[in-house]
Amino acid sequence: MKKKFKLENLDCAHCAQKMEDEINKLEGVKASISFMAQKLTLEAEDDVFNEKVEQAQKAMATVEKDCIICYPKDASSVVCL
Repeated sequence: MKKKFKLENLDCAHCAQKMEDEINKLEGVKASISFMAQKLTLEAEDDVFNEKVEQAQKAMATVEKDCIICYPKDASSVVCL
């Protein structure tokens, strides 16, 4: 499965690269972060995808503790980890 997520509080292009590197160290994950678009693209197996999103958030926090992953809950609301 491959999904795109909005990132909040991403303030630095260098930090975005460091976070991308940390996420890509996770087993079974392929990730890219666009600083300009403030987006994370994450790819992992369907059966462990939610777990990998949570692991990605923890990996990002080691670099930039205030940056969070957000995704649409429904048509009118967003959930942030």
